[in-house]
Amino acid sequence: MANSSRSLRLILFAALALVLAAALWATIAALRGGIALWRELRELPALLQYATAGLLAAVVLGFAWLAWRLLRPRPRKPSIAKAPERAEVQARLDVLAQQRADTAELQAELAELDRRARSEQLYIAVFGEISAGKSSLIRALADGAAPAADVLGGTTRAVAHYSAHIGAAQLTLADVPGTHEVAGIAREAIARDEALRAHVVLYVGAGDLTRDQDAELRWLRGFGKPLVLVLNKADQLHAAERLTLTAALRQKYRDVTDAQLVVSAGGTETVERRRTDGRSETIERERRADVSALTEALRRYAAGGAVALEPARTAAVLSRVDARAGELEAGMREREAEAVVAKYTKRAVVGALAAVMPGSDLVIQAVLATGLIRELSKLYAVPVRDIDVEAFIAQVKLTVRTSASLVLAIAGNAAKAFPGLGTLGGGVLHAIAYGLIFDSLGRAIATTLRERHALDRDAAASALSRLLADASAERLRRIAQYALGGENEKP
Repeated sequence: MANSSRSLRLILFAALALVLAAALWATIAALRGGIALWRELRELPALLQYATAGLLAAVVLGFAWLAWRLLRPRPRKPSIAKAPERAEVQARLDVLAQQRADTAELQAELAELDRRARSEQLYIAVFGEISAGKSSLIRALADGAAPAADVLGGTTRAVAHYSAHIGAAQLTLADVPGTHEVAGIAREAIARDEALRAHVVLYVGAGDLTRDQDAELRWLRGFGKPLVLVLNKADQLHAAERLTLTAALRQKYRDVTDAQLVVSAGGTETVERRRTDGRSETIERERRADVSALTEALRRYAAGGAVALEPARTAAVLSRVDARAGELEAGMREREAEAVVAKYTKRAVVGALAAVMPGSDLVIQAVLATGLIRELSKLYAVPVRDIDVEAFIAQVKLTVRTSASLVLAIAGNAAKAFPGLGTLGGGVLHAIAYGLIFDSLGRAIATTLRERHALDRDAAASALSRLLADASAERLRRIAQYALGGENEKP
């Protein structure tokens, strides 16, 4: 063994020596070629010397530029999701309405989409975290507008629209609730929905963006509409800090936003002033607003008109409505899955109660299990082969046998915990146990089909093992009531 290791080291040493020798030889050859070339150039006339040197320099610089273009890291451009067609979204909502889903809010969203399109009014959403100065910015842009502003933050509770005149153009500014406010999830949803309804989004920040703000900015960009990053309260920074922060934001978000602007929305500030008699006093004074860069950007958008920006706005709203319709569908499917699981759990409980000689071993009822799997797979539109069902049931039987003592212990506790069950026949214990098995099996299959879009046997078996050990009171109460009801129905 030692000789083998030594031979390997010798081979590696020899290979390294050959590589070094080849590199040294190539270096010497390159130096000799360079010296020979230099001697030949010196023998040429001066004009040819300069021309040849310039040509060589151009070749070297060109190669370096090409290498830099190919090897430099490139920022990832945000992907813009493909929006669904209006007819597809409407058809989806119609199907949901036929299934008695509440689609009124989504239908109202489509109606608002059409209303704004007919008005040809340019909508600008002023979006960002609380206390970033959104309301003050609107006050500086919209002459006569008076949105509420509060130094505590989170003043805006709903969307408010204000008309603003930028030159000869008129546009509508939407003051939306600030994001990342404590207990403000509902208001965040209002803000995001209004941002998608707008033609242009102004993302207002008061400093370097946090990770959450960065994610929010990129989420907005994913809808493909004009997005402007506005750094507000710039007058509160020192000149050097302002330049550094501005350069950093422009470098980081130049491929995410259409423009990065630095403004000061003005407003009031509290300062401490020392009087001539030595005493100090606190006063409030106005801060001068400077929104000229933003005004110019809005003027350019207004010059193109709302019609030019309508396709991106429509796509954003349709994408959001389609996503929320998907959430409705998922919720309805989950409730239907719960009903299917409950149906087969009741059948398993009643069947166990009706058994003349309940066995001590829990053997899964294959017919019921097959029906449960097939009904859930149909609900989630996942095709399942007969051979896969049989193999999975065999795996389930093994899992149930392994967990039989635990399941019976949980069933016994349930029978003791609920009055009336303990005085019934001896089959009640096994009936509750079968109910636990089928309730666990149905939930495990539904979760796997929903998350993996396939009957993943290993994932479903793992979920089944966890659920068989679940002894939550509400679950046991429900299954025990199945047993109590089934016992009462027996002749």
